[in-house]
Amino acid sequence: MAKRAVPPLTPAHDTTVDLLVIGSGTGMAAALSAKELGLSSLVIEKTKYVGGSTARSGGAFWMPANPVLKQARTGDTEERGRTYVRAVVDGTAPVERGDAFVDNGAETVAMLQRTTPMKFFWAEGYSDYHPEKPGGAAVGRTCECRPFNLSQLGEERGRLRPGLMDAGLPMPTTGADYKWMNLMARTPVKGFSRIFRRLAQGVAGLAVKREYVAGGQAIAAGLFAGVLNAKIPVWTETSLVRLLEDGGRVTGAVLEQNGREVTVTARRGVVLAAGGFDHDMAWRHKFQSESLAEGESLGAEGNTGDAIKIAQEIGAGVDLMDQAWWFPAVAPTKSGRAPLVMLAERSLPGSYIVDQTGRRFTNESSDYMSFGQLVLERERTGDPVESMWIVFDQKYRNSYMFAAGLFPRQPIPGSWYKAGIAHQGASAAELAESMGVPVDAFTEQFRRFNDDAAAGTDSEFSRGGSAYDRYYGDPTVQPNPNLRPLDQGPYFAVKMTLSDLGTCGGLRADERGRVLREDGEVIDGLYAVGNTAANAFGDKYPGAGATIGQGLVYGYIAAHDAANSTVSS
Repeated sequence: MAKRAVPPLTPAHDTTVDLLVIGSGTGMAAALSAKELGLSSLVIEKTKYVGGSTARSGGAFWMPANPVLKQARTGDTEERGRTYVRAVVDGTAPVERGDAFVDNGAETVAMLQRTTPMKFFWAEGYSDYHPEKPGGAAVGRTCECRPFNLSQLGEERGRLRPGLMDAGLPMPTTGADYKWMNLMARTPVKGFSRIFRRLAQGVAGLAVKREYVAGGQAIAAGLFAGVLNAKIPVWTETSLVRLLEDGGRVTGAVLEQNGREVTVTARRGVVLAAGGFDHDMAWRHKFQSESLAEGESLGAEGNTGDAIKIAQEIGAGVDLMDQAWWFPAVAPTKSGRAPLVMLAERSLPGSYIVDQTGRRFTNESSDYMSFGQLVLERERTGDPVESMWIVFDQKYRNSYMFAAGLFPRQPIPGSWYKAGIAHQGASAAELAESMGVPVDAFTEQFRRFNDDAAAGTDSEFSRGGSAYDRYYGDPTVQPNPNLRPLDQGPYFAVKMTLSDLGTCGGLRADERGRVLREDGEVIDGLYAVGNTAANAFGDKYPGAGATIGQGLVYGYIAAHDAANSTVSS
């Protein structure tokens, strides 16, 4: 996709609004909801782009019993959603936070349907991440935005944050499309039909000056279009300097743009929606792990924890600072480069993952947050995962896409071998020697995995036992779509790293989105949503799109609470 010129800045100036929103990702939902309620609002963004990490994400949202699910007749109910969230969270976050999320999800989606041009659909079959829990749904609750025409942004098109991956072709690929496109060599009818449909949509769109995108680009653009249509001002390259208080209530903020400070008075409140501390390595090392490498988070570069730190200056408490939306990825070829996204790769048959001992250590198909938590738990218990390798054979390489860029049969780039993140061997022993892992342990693991895979049962970690595991498996492989022996050499190993989609520890907030002090008292006039707030789901990830889902819902909740609050004079 061609880069577009970023429009000139809107100059920041002293002003008064009802609701000030700090951050332009899911925080835009707070501004849209405030507008519907008759409030004036202002959105500020630290970087030159609008969209935050939402624009770099897969773009799905997870909300039980929302109107999209009801229209699809999934049979989901708020009661089932509440039961599931409570079971998953299991005391790691206040139960009221999860309940409020479920109770307000349907109205949030309805609000977005009224205030934005977005059209949504259900990603049928994308299982909840823990479907075996009470209230869990193997058919899933994940929804997406249909491909969105960026031309609706008009002159502001260049201000939308670019996506994480550029397809290089006008092909708006949704998450639901990706599942089948990834299997194009195994299920050509479904795979290529999806490719042709999206390519036709993209090319035909360009012919009539429509630029279609999907995923995070679509939902961020849809929110931005709603904000523009509502004439809600957005100031980019504008940073939060400090919060203003009067009698213990937050009444506005001092902002900085191009070295000049301005004051914005917020009659109803300030919503902090500025993301987490993804790129503050001092905090990452302090609260999470010293093994985390700089530049390997997939979150937007402006996410350095500013809003969390500034709220702490006025007494706000924090929670879950050790947590992130962990995401295993292909290690970068050079220090400081972003890792390459992996999603289905860990679940597909003909592959498994080992650590530096040459042995497996978990169910490779588990959800990415649980995978990362296990890696860090081993570090805390003195048995660290010093290196991770995904191991596969030539048949795997012939069958599936890899690392969001290598098509089936496409050779692994020579630069990967040169950087030491890829190895190849004619046998398991030769591969182990190249990787530098114990040969005997690796070859024994290779034999054991193949024996299990041939029987369709993972005796070590039960891979394929969950509906979530099977979603990204290969349905042409039976009896277990996640397991197949590695029996077609040569054999390969690609080094992995622990990346993340952003941190999810932050400001303590209640069920109304209000920020709490360290003693649990409410800071009047201050709200935190998205990754600026401590995860409403505690240390868990309930389903695909739960991070965007809670950002949208709590933006809606915060705006409604602010509308009912006392006006600051």
